[in-house]
Formats: sequence, structure tokens, C-alpha cells
Amino acid sequence: METEKVIKLFSETVGISGYESKMSEVIKESFKEYCDEIKIDVLGNLVCFKKGKGKNSIMLAAHMDEIGLMVKEIDKNGFIKFVSVGGIDERTLLCQEVLVHGKKTLFGVIGTKPPHIVPIEDRKKSIKIEDLSVDVGYSKKELESLVEIGDVISFKKNITTLQNGRLAGKSIDNRAGVVVMLECLKELQRQDHDLNIYCVATVQEEVTMSGAITSTYNIEPDLAVAIDVGHGRTPETNEYETIELGKGPGITTGPNMHPSIFKQFKATAKSHYIDYQVEIAAGHSGTDAWAIQISKSGVATGLLSLPLRYMHTSVETLDISDIKKTAKLLAHFIMDLNDKDMEDFLCY
Repeated sequence: METEKVIKLFSETVGISGYESKMSEVIKESFKEYCDEIKIDVLGNLVCFKKGKGKNSIMLAAHMDEIGLMVKEIDKNGFIKFVSVGGIDERTLLCQEVLVHGKKTLFGVIGTKPPHIVPIEDRKKSIKIEDLSVDVGYSKKELESLVEIGDVISFKKNITTLQNGRLAGKSIDNRAGVVVMLECLKELQRQDHDLNIYCVATVQEEVTMSGAITSTYNIEPDLAVAIDVGHGRTPETNEYETIELGKGPGITTGPNMHPSIFKQFKATAKSHYIDYQVEIAAGHSGTDAWAIQISKSGVATGLLSLPLRYMHTSVETLDISDIKKTAKLLAHFIMDLNDKDMEDFLCY
């Protein structure tokens, strides 16, 4: 399947944090021909194993879950009150189309008060999630037969194709990272590599990083690389806080990252003429890399970031070429490492 079609399939499949079972089955179907073993663990992580010629192992991790909402109340008029699952900018919720996943899936909208009847003193106030609700058109009695407290709500948004190889849609954070792992495995299909490879589509990164915690503990890799998204440059952002679309992955440096992995990624990119950028994370990276690094006695960890505009909205925007460049970099990084290098490579 072409890269764009895979992104579309993954993006449009619902998999809110803690409720990723449908998403994991879709990913499993796409990955199975490129792995020697594939399984879904107790927590819901999808683990794909590809055997290498050596004894050492690398874990690649990209989270499959997405942000969303959860039903907390059905009011007397049939409006659904909700809380967020993961980090949601409340400003982006106004006038969204959503899907309520109850006994059957219901289409709904998050409405807002028309400007004509908003008092002047309220017009500049920030939006609060507790003031918003979902309207599906049913009365309270009708709705309570189909929807329960705790049911999840996803954003209804299909992928939109923009110009110059760019796509916009929901949950590209971080379904695009999962696609990178898939493309990396394709690159390695007929290539020799010493490292045993574990590709893990992790769950619950947006809320607790528990998928990365448990899978790393179980696999015990010698080194690991998380693939996630980084803030893409737009007119209102600072250059030092962002990376540009179409110019390759951000190779991340900071205390969360092993310096040898950072250096090796840069060397690999240069030797294979792959575009890359340097991204800094001076503290918590906000990714699975944070959880992976401190598993058991510690894991040498790296992070590759796909440039993404408008993160945590339903119009997240990326450049397809960055997926291909990141996958190529990962594949060459893996092929360039052998068991003889590992002891020196993993020393500070």
C-alpha cells in the first residue's frame, strides 16, 4: 500500500488513549508480512519482531494512541458534557464534528453560542471545556439508551491532501511515526543487519506513557529509538523551537538522549545524503523516549521527530517526504551497527 494510503488508513481509524484495540488490529494487518513474529501484549502494545544476525537488539517505538474526549454527563436536555483524554487545547474544540462511541456510533457536533448573543465582556474570555457540550440531536431519554458515562468521543476528520506532498488530518501525531516504522521494515526486507529489531506501536503515550514503560521492561533492548512528531515551523513560531516541513527528521539532542546515538544518526544522515535537522529537548522530551530511557537500569535512547504543524488539533499537517527520509535514516542506522560496535557505542 502506498505511504499516503497507509497514513490515511491509520489516521482515520479511531484509537483514543486506553481504547486502541481497533487501531492495533489495523496496524497488525499492515505489519505482519514484514516481521518474523507479531503479537499484541496485555496492555495493547503491538510488538513486531524482525530477527537479525547478531545478539544485540534495538527497540523502535511510536505511539498509536490519539487524544480525544470522554462522556462525563448527559444533561436534562440531551447534551453530552465531556472531559479530555490527553492534552487538548480547548480553543480548538469549538464547532468540531465528533463521533460518540456508545452502543452504536453517533455523529455529533460541539456547538457554540452565536456571537450575536454573547455579552461584550465575555467575548475575550478563554474557552473552558466545562462550558462545552456535544449535540447529537437526541433527548436525554433517547441518548441514555445508547450512551453511558465513560464512553469515548473522537474527532470526525478525514485526511485532506494539500499541495506539495502535504497532508492534514487528525491523529497524525503519532500514526505517522508508526508509518515510519513500517517503511523502515520495508527498507530492510532484503538487507542484512546484525541487530534484532523490535518495532513497538505503543499505547497510552498521550496520558501516561504506560505502553512504553511496560514494553521496554519486557523487551530489555540494548538501545532504543522513539519516533514521534516535533513542532513544525509556522509564521507565529520561533525558529529555535521548531523544525521545518520537508527538510527531514529532527534528530533530537538533550539529557533524554544518548549522545552516541545522536552523533551516529548525524553521521549516518551525512554519509547517505539524507536531509536532517537538529532538535533540542533541554528537559523532558514529552515522548516515549522519556519512559524508555529509565527502564530498569537504563536504556541508551534516541529520538527522531517528524515535523508537524498544528499539533493536537484535527488539522495536523505533515510532509510525506519526511516520513520517507526518516524511515531511510532509521534503516541505514540499523544496518550500519554491528555487535562489535555495540560496547563502544553504548559508552559515554
